[in-house]
Amino acid sequence: MRTTVEIPHFQDIDRKRQNEWYAGDLFKTPAPPGAKKFYCLDMFPYPSGEGLHVGHPEGYTASDILCRYKRMRGFDVLHPMGWDAFGLPAENYAISTGVHPELTTNKNCENFKRQIKSLGFSYDWDREINTTSPDYYRWTQWIFLQLFKKGLAFEATMPINWCPECKTGLANEEVFQGRCERCETPIEKKNLKQWMLKITAYADRLLEDLEGLDWPHSTMQMQKNWIGRSEGAEIEFRMEGRPELIKVFTTRPDTLYGATYMVLSPEHAAVLNISAPDRLQAVKAYLAAAAGKSDLERTEEKEKTGVFTGAYALNPASGARIPVWIADYVLITYGAGAIMAVPAHDERDWEFAKKFGLPITQVVAPQKKSQVTSHKSQAGEADADETPDKTFCEEGVSVNSELINGLKTPDAKKKIISWLEEKRLGRAKVNFKLRDWVFSRQRYWGEPIPIVHCAKCGAVPVNESDLPVLLPKAEKYLPTGTGESPLAAMEEWVRTECPKCGGPGKRETNTMPQWAGSCWYYLRFTDPKNTDAFVSPAAEKAWLPVDLYIGGAEHAVLHLLYARFWHKVLYDLGYVSTKEPFKKLVHQGMILSYAYRDSKGGYRNYEELDIREAGLAVTDAGEEIRPVVEKMSKSKKNVINPDDIITRYGADAFRMYEMFLGPLEDAKPWDMRGIEGIHRFLKRAWVWAATKADSGERTGVSVEKKETEIRTPAADKDLELVRNQTIAKVTEDLESLKFNTAISALMIYLNKLAGKDGAAPLDLKVFLTLLHPFAPHITDELWLMNGGKAGLLLEPWPAADSAVLAGRRIEIPVQVNGRIKARIFAGESTDAETLKKMALESVTKQLEGKTILKTIVVPKRLVSIVVK
Repeated sequence: MRTTVEIPHFQDIDRKRQNEWYAGDLFKTPAPPGAKKFYCLDMFPYPSGEGLHVGHPEGYTASDILCRYKRMRGFDVLHPMGWDAFGLPAENYAISTGVHPELTTNKNCENFKRQIKSLGFSYDWDREINTTSPDYYRWTQWIFLQLFKKGLAFEATMPINWCPECKTGLANEEVFQGRCERCETPIEKKNLKQWMLKITAYADRLLEDLEGLDWPHSTMQMQKNWIGRSEGAEIEFRMEGRPELIKVFTTRPDTLYGATYMVLSPEHAAVLNISAPDRLQAVKAYLAAAAGKSDLERTEEKEKTGVFTGAYALNPASGARIPVWIADYVLITYGAGAIMAVPAHDERDWEFAKKFGLPITQVVAPQKKSQVTSHKSQAGEADADETPDKTFCEEGVSVNSELINGLKTPDAKKKIISWLEEKRLGRAKVNFKLRDWVFSRQRYWGEPIPIVHCAKCGAVPVNESDLPVLLPKAEKYLPTGTGESPLAAMEEWVRTECPKCGGPGKRETNTMPQWAGSCWYYLRFTDPKNTDAFVSPAAEKAWLPVDLYIGGAEHAVLHLLYARFWHKVLYDLGYVSTKEPFKKLVHQGMILSYAYRDSKGGYRNYEELDIREAGLAVTDAGEEIRPVVEKMSKSKKNVINPDDIITRYGADAFRMYEMFLGPLEDAKPWDMRGIEGIHRFLKRAWVWAATKADSGERTGVSVEKKETEIRTPAADKDLELVRNQTIAKVTEDLESLKFNTAISALMIYLNKLAGKDGAAPLDLKVFLTLLHPFAPHITDELWLMNGGKAGLLLEPWPAADSAVLAGRRIEIPVQVNGRIKARIFAGESTDAETLKKMALESVTKQLEGKTILKTIVVPKRLVSIVVK
């Protein structure tokens, strides 16, 4: 007769176990680490006023599971957490609530910390950092000074992206489709004196050093595209009757003979100088109109606009006199803000030429079909049209181009560049889409830039011994919108002495962007209490690079590019020992939620609805509403607070359900019915393991800090096989971050154990150990109930018995050209070469008279043979 087991409220166990973990410093980081170190880092959060919703902890849960597993594998683990608390979001929240940003930020950080702790994450809270702490931003300012001394921080007056809603300048990376990335307001252009960081000096290295990183392909591609390396030529066009030279960059110098006009960006410095007097009024009117458009509007407008300046340039190849126009489809941020227009071979130039009646000359033609497959000769025959009726933008053969007629495009490029360099009319050039980083922000809540402006000495760095330059307390911190920071009004703070000559000076009143503190926080975590340096050489060398970095894909360009840039500067200065900061990067997918919108278009709260099978909901009025999967949002009333879930189901159910939803990298919807299933699994696990404790079937296994191979006599060979298969599967899945399939394997294992009255005591230890990284609270409690002397985190991770796994024979299909032709039986651990040999022998007849092109072996799954 079975003993009835009472299932406790799991949240009570959560609090009990967390109190013991934190009181015992269970997650304290070893200093220094031993030979096996694992630095696992989550992208630290910006602490919003709303607190966490269930999507935020997904990455934190994944990293915690992996860190617990690594500790049990004998690794010394660094797993820290902190707060990215400066910047626009925190300041805007403070403005909306009327409370000073320092107060709201501290309150929000405490709330975030409470919520994170309630999930039992194994962070070392002794290493907690906050970017708004003077002890931290002292070193952010120090790094800025190193950039300044190296000539990488400079002031420039230039047109910048301006958000009229946030009332501050934005970096190019903070603009998405012509809108402010934060508030989605269309951006404007504004001429302001700004601090810039010369990230372009590192463009080549930022591109080259992506190779070898274990990062998602999509993220690597986004960084490559943003850096935007292109090879071509810089060509000088002389102005007719004027001294100016207009430089253009083109990736197709072979089309130079087809340049029938030039176009300058409205922001180009030469526009007003070269404009004819009778055209000046029209030019100025056009400049004013273009200033009111975003880059997105300018590049996506179907109707091309422009104004003739009245000036002419000379085509350096043909000598032809070509008109110079201004048009807003040319941006100052690409090349030199000027283009040679080749309408026969560029869609935008074609549309512009057609509208304004400008000449179109074909200079590249498709190769004749007989020439397409030939790669040996430089010359080729072309199918040329005397008067093209459409653009041809591909590579081909040069025509109507005296110096390069008959040459294929690659050879034509080389020859025309060589000629330009010989005549000193141009040169080969590599261009980058990447632009220097606009580093100033005209806001209050940010790190003060440690520069003093002196009428005699210019911009002077603050002495390092005087850092940090403290952000002054302010009663008024609303953005001015004038181009000045609110700090400019604090005269007592602004007035200071010049660090160089001792004369009167004024502090820089712009602040740093919110990205500054996150550019180097991963370094500070390795040595957070150091008062003499931002990091000691010993700590940096011991822990860097970060072994695993987990965070959202939305940071693919901004944060990751900036952090890599700062790291490379610090590497060049000898302060860090690695070229790259993050070895492996993983993006967690977004957790979505079901939203319910009624027939009138209004969103409904879950509490207002009767939710039935398949998510169908019914209102009080009887209206049936089907759910739509959407991003969590307060306006859509589909935000799910983790506090509510933990109160109802406990932290372990929350953790396991987040991982069971699907692959970590995929987007997936939160479904309350799904967490019910995980909750039932944990209750079954509790009943099964607690019954063992009540019956006295305890493990009695001593604790050794090493992996132990599980090999014990077992009457039930089937159970022994399942045990070892589960160990192997969960271990393999944890290494590859396949948490959902690891949980499935544990469910299968429990089903087997629950159906066996005679399950070996060893199975209790193995099951609880494997489950522990996912559900640490419940498993620790059950372990102690069953005689464990300390928490499971101190237990060694089990190793599967290779002999048991090898003894199991599995069926493997053999395909020939995609069709199954045979099946072989082999041991589960049979190596790929043996499987290949067995497969080839099994289809000897099907291979007769055929040539094997490829043999693909997928261990335990399939052998595929491709023949012809």
